[in-house]
Amino acid sequence: MVGRQEVAPGLSSVPEPGETTEALLERVGRGDEAAFEQVYARVADVVFGLARSVLRDPHQAEEVAQEVLLEVWRSAARFDAAKGSARAWIATLTHRRAVDRVRSSQASRNRDQAVASRSNEREYDEVVEKVERTLDAERVRHCLDGLTPRQRDTVTLAYYGGRSYADVAGLLKLPLGTVKTRMRDGLIRLRDCLGVGSDA
Repeated sequence: MVGRQEVAPGLSSVPEPGETTEALLERVGRGDEAAFEQVYARVADVVFGLARSVLRDPHQAEEVAQEVLLEVWRSAARFDAAKGSARAWIATLTHRRAVDRVRSSQASRNRDQAVASRSNEREYDEVVEKVERTLDAERVRHCLDGLTPRQRDTVTLAYYGGRSYADVAGLLKLPLGTVKTRMRDGLIRLRDCLGVGSDA
């Protein structure tokens, strides 16, 4: 809870016996430490209890109670008895601060969950892509096995070796037309095996 050392220095006077909390707050607004001590003694437990009822977590409730009591010290001059009692004003400050803490905590959890979710989605996408690449590679290998050895050599050199038709013809010591025919026939068989459209 708020200790005396956390209260800003100000004017002090001895509280009148039986003073109302409203009268004490008016003096707190003028910097009267002794009046604040009286207000503190009257409302600290109520402030903590209200914060605890909103927050559930006693540590957070204690932090909020400290913040509220410091706010009472700093903003007592803004209290207007014509608008309600001192306890109602302090209860409103407490409730507002506790709700803000709940929202802040929830926003923080939401951010953490969003980051974790994006991370999980990226990992999932990477795994899916890897699986798809692996499956595609296996399908292509399977389909390449369905080609004749000559077609497979031609397609492999051209597509996987990055060679031009002329290079393939030179390597295989074949006429260019023969290489083109083998390529055409091999690609048709690959297309049919992979199940891609006829315009592929």
